Amino acid sequence: MAKLDGRPIGRRGLLGTLVAGTAAGVAGCLNGDSDDGDDHVDGETAAISYDPNIDEHPGDDPIEFESSHSCAICNMATTDYPRWQSQLAHEDGTGAVFDTPGCLFAYLVATSSDSSVAGAWATEHETTELVDATDTHFVLVTDADAADDPMEINPRVFADHDDAVAYLEEWDAEELTEDDIVGLEDVDLEIASIYRGNRL
Repeated sequence: MAKLDGRPIGRRGLLGTLVAGTAAGVAGCLNGDSDDGDDHVDGETAAISYDPNIDEHPGDDPIEFESSHSCAICNMATTDYPRWQSQLAHEDGTGAVFDTPGCLFAYLVATSSDSSVAGAWATEHETTELVDATDTHFVLVTDADAADDPMEINPRVFADHDDAVAYLEEWDAEELTEDDIVGLEDVDLEIASIYRGNRL
């Protein structure tokens, strides 16, 4: 179970925390300067915001990725990357699909939607299985030269914390610690910009 300020919180509380973080990110996007139109992170605000791209998402379970789906952030076809796909549902029944978890991170901090997050899913590393991203462990790898990922580099997704820790020991491209394992509720502009700074 996730903890907030040392207190355990359930899935609903976690989603509420995600909504608050998303709202702060959106507020930053809407109020920030774009630095003469350059698409990059400037201080703590993003220059761009992104709309949901799925009109109907039930939110209880992930939807099937279709050949007509393109990523809400980079517009790449999601079905081209079955080992990286992610998606998110809003309480209002809309949602967004992504070719990679790095794009999911960007959407979390730069969505134009003011609707709460109803659910999120990401493909577990080196599988094609979608797991509940609100209860997932993301390893924040940053060495793009050592990665062979779509969109240059992406966080690694693990349903089990022990698997995330084991990956830290295998990844020898850079020195990582357990502090480099985060939950979806920890994603902020700084973390999202590791993966999609040029789109924020």
